[in-house]
Amino acid sequence: MTATIIDAMTDRKLFGDTFGGDSFEGWRALLAGFYGLELDDTGADTFKTLTGRTGAPTGPHDELWLAVGRRGGKSHVAGLLAIYEACFTDHRDKLAPGEVATCMVIASDRRQARAVMRYISGLVNENPMLRRLVLRENSEAIEFTNRAAIEVHTASHRAVRGYTLSAAILDEIAFWHIEGANPDVEIVAALRPALATLGGKLVALSSPYARRGVLWNAYKRHFGHDSPVLVAQAPSRTMNPLLPQRVIDDAMKDDAARASAEYLAQFRSDIASLINPDLIEQATRPKPKELPFASGTRYVAFTDPAGGGADEFTVAIGHRDGDAVVVDAVRGLHGSPAEIAKEYAGFLKSYGIRRVTGDRYAGRWPRDEFEKHGITYVVSELDRNGLYIELLAAMNSGSLELPPDQKLARQLAGLERRTGRSGRDMIDHPPGGHDDLANAVAGLVTVAQSRRGTLKVTPLPF
Repeated sequence: MTATIIDAMTDRKLFGDTFGGDSFEGWRALLAGFYGLELDDTGADTFKTLTGRTGAPTGPHDELWLAVGRRGGKSHVAGLLAIYEACFTDHRDKLAPGEVATCMVIASDRRQARAVMRYISGLVNENPMLRRLVLRENSEAIEFTNRAAIEVHTASHRAVRGYTLSAAILDEIAFWHIEGANPDVEIVAALRPALATLGGKLVALSSPYARRGVLWNAYKRHFGHDSPVLVAQAPSRTMNPLLPQRVIDDAMKDDAARASAEYLAQFRSDIASLINPDLIEQATRPKPKELPFASGTRYVAFTDPAGGGADEFTVAIGHRDGDAVVVDAVRGLHGSPAEIAKEYAGFLKSYGIRRVTGDRYAGRWPRDEFEKHGITYVVSELDRNGLYIELLAAMNSGSLELPPDQKLARQLAGLERRTGRSGRDMIDHPPGGHDDLANAVAGLVTVAQSRRGTLKVTPLPF
């Protein structure tokens, strides 16, 4: 089956009913330019506006990086491109016996990966011509009779190795915070060799976020420049004029900085990483993950309770060693809060601890549950910002020893300092991320330092 990307988008026997209307005019001009197709004057003007280039394309491009606002149609186009690369590009003459040309779609998490796969499956199975090509299908892959396949994966550099790829489509890459300090960098580095055999395309689509990561780097290097790497930037309504303007206006009134990124496709200048990953590596001991109890050592603890859901109920135990704070152990659990409090009470007692400090936002139940098991719960007077400022000071001074816990390291590296509308800095995890272990360690640092009067704690006022 042969067709250009524009044929696929406009032919009603293919996807013309979905992508052939006026609302996808911007996408058609951009994708035509990406594949090196001839553009009319209107299409050429649109292409130049979206890419910052001064001329129309003269040939196909190797990579496409898209900073497009929310509701701009990115996931729909990601599904279209996956099908196009799998079903309309024939790589069989380059494949070894038994080898399959895989178009890999990578999303930030399982929920997003399932959503993309449902859309791909719907486009394929609603089209009689494409449905006949399906050899087998499950919730994560579709294999076709032309020795091609589409697979969806979550953002992991380990998952992409060992494949021969016809294309890689990276959905919402600016929000990948799954593993490693720089998961987007690691994954793209692992993808490029897998694409080399078949000359596969790399396509990254995302709403922009902070001025860091591979999307920002591609934008800085290639936007507006003639290069095999095509970078485009477009507000939501440029790519989807059906989006009501009032949605954007309301968002701008609520939080202009966030809405400028989400709908106007502007990279945020008010967000920066809190902790340099090099500091985390320098502070981390090689082993063990948990130090055993040592007689004669005074241990302290901090807990970040969670009542269920995606957050973990965490606890950190540590002690002072001269001017340094040593994190002996940190744990995080999902499940029944009452059962976790019981387990943690036994864990605390194994270090001779009878009092644990926690934040003030969990309400009364942590105190009640811990006291059932002989542990007094007190609340820190510092809020989350205050805890992280104390943590940063300890990291910068080299007076903190961390356990070799990869999840903790990821959470610490992901912490962000954001400038709020009031001008006050706020510290938190990135969208879609977590900081439960990091918060427990930050609290532990402040509790350990309180031995020298640097932190006040008060009993819960119940």
